[in-house]
Amino acid sequence: MATYSKVQLTGSTDGTGIELAVDSGTFTTIHTTTTTATTLDEIWLYASNTDTTDRKFTFKFGGTDSPDDIIEVTVTAESGLMLVIPGLALSGKSSTGLILLGACATASVGTVFGYVNRITA
Repeated sequence: MATYSKVQLTGSTDGTGIELAVDSGTFTTIHTTTTTATTLDEIWLYASNTDTTDRKFTFKFGGTDSPDDIIEVTVTAESGLMLVIPGLALSGKSSTGLILLGACATASVGTVFGYVNRITA
C-alpha cells in the first residue's frame, strides 16, 4: 500500500519562497528527489512575479537541457501566486535524485513556492 506525505521543496528553507536566478545559463535548484526509484515526488509549484512587467520563467523538469524537459511559463506582473507545475511527478534513480531547476528572465523579481506529495510504495 502506498504512503503519502507532504514535504517541503528541498531548495526551500523552512517552506519559504525560493528566489530564482536570472536565466543566463544559471539555474536555481528548486527540488531534488530521493534516490529511490519507487518513490514518486508529485511537485506542486507556484510562481510570483513582483515586477511591473510580465516575465518568462524557465524550468528544467528533471534537470537536463533536453527540449523534452524544458517548461516555459510567462508569469503575469504583480498577480500573486500562479500555478506553474501542476502536480507533475519525478522519481529518483538508484544512484542519484532528479532535479527541478528554475530561472527567471529578470533578477530579483521571480520567486517560487510549493510542496511535494511524496508517494512511496
